[in-house]
Amino acid sequence: MMPAHHLDPATVVAYAAGALSEAMAVVVATHLAGCDHCRAQVRDAERIGGVLVEQQQPDAAGAARRDQLRAQMIERLDESPAIPAQAAPAPAPTVADPDSLPAPLHTYFGRSFGTLKWRWMAPGVHCIRSRVVSGGQLFMLRIAPGKSMPLHSHGRSELTQVLRGAYNDVLGHFGPGDVADLDSEVTHQPVTAVGLPCICVAALDAPLRFPGWFARRLQPLVGL
Repeated sequence: MMPAHHLDPATVVAYAAGALSEAMAVVVATHLAGCDHCRAQVRDAERIGGVLVEQQQPDAAGAARRDQLRAQMIERLDESPAIPAQAAPAPAPTVADPDSLPAPLHTYFGRSFGTLKWRWMAPGVHCIRSRVVSGGQLFMLRIAPGKSMPLHSHGRSELTQVLRGAYNDVLGHFGPGDVADLDSEVTHQPVTAVGLPCICVAALDAPLRFPGWFARRLQPLVGL
């Protein structure tokens, strides 16, 4: 099933250009592993990016032209329709290991859900931080069903890819395969759905912002 929530076109362009932090690029790669639509957008961005390379003049006119082309690229990606299911040949049937983590996460967290070593963060909330990522914060969260997270916004960007379970917030319902691509303008309060714990991988370029005094007091302890 195609994910319902995709990468922002600006994120696609930045990923294709190699301009994302390592943490952000890992979450993008995890989403791309299961999303035909966003993989096609990355391919488009890489093709159009060749034009940008040719416009690397040092003068002001060249810089303006680059900005114009980049804006046109983002607009084109933003307006492109979802890829119909029949556009790509169906892959050969395979039996996926339900315990296996997506391949882009292996270097940072290991190969399987069963070997993850969770650390308690709060009642019903557990976390694992990657210690090998060189740029940004990369971590996994496991949140119990029906748990309401603190209301928060973002210092810069946040990318969250749902691996198992689901949550709901002002932006909608996010299930397995969906990615939340958020900037500093978004304030939200995820609430995990009933049923399975929600397991996701997330990246931050800057600490979260909490309007509540209690969450702000706890922030130095949890480090997000």
